[in-house]
Amino acid sequence: MNKEQALINLCPGAEWVIKNGELEWLDTEQTQPTEEEIQAEIARLEAEYEANEYQRLRAAEYPDWSTQLDYIYHHGVEEWKTDIVDPVKARYPKPE
Repeated sequence: MNKEQALINLCPGAEWVIKNGELEWLDTEQTQPTEEEIQAEIARLEAEYEANEYQRLRAAEYPDWSTQLDYIYHHGVEEWKTDIVDPVKARYPKPE
């Protein structure tokens, strides 16, 4: 995650630029977040990204949607869950 994404999250629609690594706040409506607030948001975004790794791993392993829909059409939803969904979820369980 980076400073830009943190700023977008902290101050949606705010006007700012980063020049030579330095933040220049242009917005007159929203208050510029402190460096501590920005770093805290970066840390939160990184933690969220890491916590959702299982979702990315699952998505990479599932067949494309047309294949899955074809499987459902020919075998039914319950068999699709048993043959496709459950094995992937078992390999990449959702953290508690």
